[in-house]
Amino acid sequence: MNQKPSLLHLAMNFTIALSALLACWIISFYITKSVFSAVAWAPHDLLSLLINAVIGFCIFGVGIAIVGKFFRRREHYFLDDMLEALKRISQGDFRVNLEWEFGRNNEQQRHPYVQLVDSINSMAANLKEMEELRQEFISNVSHEIGSPLTSISGFAKALKNDKLDVEQRQRYLTIIETECFRLSKLSDNLLKLAVLDSERQPFHPTTYRLDKQLVSLILACEPQWEEKKIEMSVEADELEISADEDLMSQVWLNLIHNGIKFTPESGKITISLSRTEEHAVVCIADTGPGIDEQDYTRIFERFYKADKSRVRAVGGSGLGLSIAHKIMELHRGSIAVQSKLGEGTEFTVSLPLRLDRAEA
Repeated sequence: MNQKPSLLHLAMNFTIALSALLACWIISFYITKSVFSAVAWAPHDLLSLLINAVIGFCIFGVGIAIVGKFFRRREHYFLDDMLEALKRISQGDFRVNLEWEFGRNNEQQRHPYVQLVDSINSMAANLKEMEELRQEFISNVSHEIGSPLTSISGFAKALKNDKLDVEQRQRYLTIIETECFRLSKLSDNLLKLAVLDSERQPFHPTTYRLDKQLVSLILACEPQWEEKKIEMSVEADELEISADEDLMSQVWLNLIHNGIKFTPESGKITISLSRTEEHAVVCIADTGPGIDEQDYTRIFERFYKADKSRVRAVGGSGLGLSIAHKIMELHRGSIAVQSKLGEGTEFTVSLPLRLDRAEA
């Protein structure tokens, strides 16, 4: 499909060049005719034709040189702007947007310079977005680390007070222990994300029963949901899949713990496992406060918390869903959310039944 525009472009250029050459020969003809008349000389037709051709080529060459000089100057300015833009990008300034007009029609839009300008602008925009994400990530990490460190420091100083009674001392120590656990979990999650992003995560798909894995993890979390008197409903068909069992355990635990955290006392969590033609589908629904629809697109971002005050009250750093989403990408699966404020939340995980290391 790209060959036809190229041939058309060459044909157009050839036609323009031939027309210009013919125009130069016509000009040459009238010049030589005037000169021959002025000197009263009538050369042979062949000699006259050769003289006209030579002069015509000379006029054509001079014209090409003049036009070429103009375009070389314009090209020089373009290269200067491009090099300056690349220099700014290399120094960390991504506010680059080259603007060069090479034409508006489809053929000219495929000009190499047009593609080069578009590529540089696109690269600058992507690097700017990555830099903004990096700054936001650093800010979030600093906040998540700074908050528990401030608590630990404050209560550690309070423990130096010899007048504290045993009850207060135990309460302060419990808070310090809780904040240390938060820091440890944050560090562990950041390490998991770093390994997943680096694509050095060991990936060992094996064939196992997904229904048994889900039931086992639900029973492991029984103390948490029993403490809140949550009704746990499980409907799991017998289903065998090929996946990394350890990684998928992290996905299910993240989703189950989220359901337990945000489901109020005496609420209900429903977990179902079914099969489509080539996928296993797991639905985990709770009767919690729900998520605003405007947060759907960002809920899997790192450190994003749909309701910061509520998340702070129940704990969490906003990394669990990011880890689950990354693991599902490794498995060529998907994870989606549906929710309404005040009506609970449902996560749907779709996982290929068969997956080998090469596919992941």
